[in-house]
Amino acid sequence: MSLRRFIFAAAALGLGLATSVAQSAGLATPTGDVVLTVSGRIAATNVGPAAAFDMTMLDALPRRITETETPWTKGMVRFEGPLGAALLDELGATGTVLKITALNDYAVEVPVEDFRKWPVILATRKDGKPMSVRDKGPIFVIYPFDVDRSLYNEKIFSRSAWQVKSIEVR
Repeated sequence: MSLRRFIFAAAALGLGLATSVAQSAGLATPTGDVVLTVSGRIAATNVGPAAAFDMTMLDALPRRITETETPWTKGMVRFEGPLGAALLDELGATGTVLKITALNDYAVEVPVEDFRKWPVILATRKDGKPMSVRDKGPIFVIYPFDVDRSLYNEKIFSRSAWQVKSIEVR
């Protein structure tokens, strides 16, 4: 049995082993300011029942650059950040819905399928610079409008949360 399957099985059985095994499997503890907290149906944690990430931890995940126009920016913008699917994989997420919450408590539900079907990123940089809170940072959910123009619609715009602080996997 693989370590990841063992973690899932332990979590499903309600065993307290999932947290300690997951931590020993490589989910580091943040050393910088926590910019994202993920909770819910995850196997890997590092702060109680949740996973806290600083920017260095997010930067270590597989990334993508998306060069696109958005309804919130002028002209072509280069967004960069970890793939949403990579974050879910890192945590052993097993849910079907993500509740994404912003710093101002705006919350939106996003199907996990979106992160699996398209290369959605959690943008942390805009035109090569870290995104400030004033500029929709520190994290902005960016769909790959550059890959699939059919995503450029109101439903997807509503899922493109900015100033993201937490994700709950349901």
